[in-house]
Amino acid sequence: MRQLRSVLAFLRSIEGLPIAGVLAVMYLVFLLTAPTVFSRYPIYKSFFETVPAMLICALGLTFVVTAGEMDLSFPAVVAFAGFVFAWCFKNIDSPWAPWLGFVLALGAGGLIGYINGILVARIGVPSIMATLAGQFFWYGMTILLAGGLQMDIRAIRGTPIHNIFAGELFDTIPTQAIWAALLAIFLWFILNRHRFGEAITFIGDNANVARVMGINVERTRVRLFVMNGMIAAFAGLLLTMNMNVFFPTQGQGYLLQTMAAVFIGGTSIAGGHGVIVGSFFGAYIIGSLEAGVVASRISGYWVQLVQGMVMAAVVVLNIVIEERSIAKLSSRIRHWTVSSRNSHAGPGAEPGEVFSK
Repeated sequence: MRQLRSVLAFLRSIEGLPIAGVLAVMYLVFLLTAPTVFSRYPIYKSFFETVPAMLICALGLTFVVTAGEMDLSFPAVVAFAGFVFAWCFKNIDSPWAPWLGFVLALGAGGLIGYINGILVARIGVPSIMATLAGQFFWYGMTILLAGGLQMDIRAIRGTPIHNIFAGELFDTIPTQAIWAALLAIFLWFILNRHRFGEAITFIGDNANVARVMGINVERTRVRLFVMNGMIAAFAGLLLTMNMNVFFPTQGQGYLLQTMAAVFIGGTSIAGGHGVIVGSFFGAYIIGSLEAGVVASRISGYWVQLVQGMVMAAVVVLNIVIEERSIAKLSSRIRHWTVSSRNSHAGPGAEPGEVFSK
């Protein structure tokens, strides 16, 4: 038992290891069940193209959840940022139009985050309600401004901004996957090695204690939502440039997928503990499951069932490897065993009689 505990203690020191292990096992299973698909690079290249936008949203949401808050408006920010960028590209006759659209889209995301932060931190509206209202409002604003129509921006192909953010490195690796990885590394340092990340963690653990420690809780929360708005806008930019088209409802399918990636990655839903590495691998699990299930020739009706099973397994794994969880789990099992034996022995039996029989 001591050896097991020491091994678990070592595993706990490696951030995101359980979720990375689950991803590796999942790909191994898909490799065995669909070798013609998963033994070739194109399927992984498609993941590197399609997952990063959702992954980036998960990185930002990890900070929000760590602070004990929730942001449901980020899918609308993805759409609104895509509209701002596409509109600038289509309507401004200048070689700098894409870059102007890029900056304005990030600014729009930051503005939406600032409004959310004011509602939550200054006015006191619960974050889940403020951002839910924001999701409806900004999706409605996007549809209104776009006239409900999509915008074709295929002309952006081959431009410097497209090559940088949605091209391919050495004609092999999609650049959006590289940007997502670089952002994950940067945000990991912010959360784990910077005063802002430390303040976020303290606020999520106990806001009153954070105030006593000298942290400006309200200002930090506003900055948090501004940051998440800009991160969601960046995801919207990558998504729009990757598809070469903007459509008003883009990002709508990201809400539950992003939340699932964050929570199975090990971030505490109660706040005070965030795992950037876990969210990174969790996004690839969520983004790969459907394609893997279909490639394995399993009926599409099984996709959500398999997703639920995988998420439950990962959450249980995260709980089990926590400190003292093995001891607690074995204690509960012994308790259930004794209770079961007592129930079979009858109401008048003593505990010692159960074991003597």
